[in-house]
Amino acid sequence: MENKTAVIALAALAQESRLAIYRALVQAGPTGLAAGKISEVTGIAPSSLSFHLKELSYANLVSSRNESRFVIYTANFSAMNDLLAFLTENCCNGNACLSLAACSGNNDSLPSTPTDNPS
Repeated sequence: MENKTAVIALAALAQESRLAIYRALVQAGPTGLAAGKISEVTGIAPSSLSFHLKELSYANLVSSRNESRFVIYTANFSAMNDLLAFLTENCCNGNACLSLAACSGNNDSLPSTPTDNPS
């Protein structure tokens, strides 16, 4: 993933309504939600919802499909996984993380380095 792509995705999520929409779509899973249901679940007015969905679509974080007379929106899990991989690709000093504690800042589970144990 390129920096520009990551910035676009992060910028799309850095807004309260869009984050709420994305989280609702993640919770809905691959079946997705119709725009009306997204509005109902998030409390976002339909007039604002289309703007936010457009921004999330531009960032490739959501996709849509037509089902009968409804447009169904789904979270693009692949794009989010790519973003998370990009953000963590140099995790733990280039070493594979051994545990969640290693990524949480708990240094007890990290291998010691010469700077950790000065003599």
